[in-house]
Amino acid sequence: MPKYEVAIYNEQVRQMLKQGDKHEFLDDDWADIHYLEFTASGEQEARAKAHSKYPPEQGYVIENITPAMET
Repeated sequence: MPKYEVAIYNEQVRQMLKQGDKHEFLDDDWADIHYLEFTASGEQEARAKAHSKYPPEQGYVIENITPAMET
C-alpha cells in the first residue's frame, strides 16, 4: 500500500504564540509544519487517517498531502 506525506500544523498553537502565550498541552513546535507519513490506498484515506489522529476540532490543519518519496 502506498505511503503519503501529510504536512500538518496546529493553528491554536500558532495563535497562542502570536499572543505571547503557550498552549496548555502542545509544544510550541506544533506552530511549525510537521511532515508525517501515513500508509493509505489514496489521498482521501491518508487525510481521514490524519484527521483521526490529529482532529481539526483540536486546531490541527492539513496544509498538504503528497505521495511519499520511495527510498
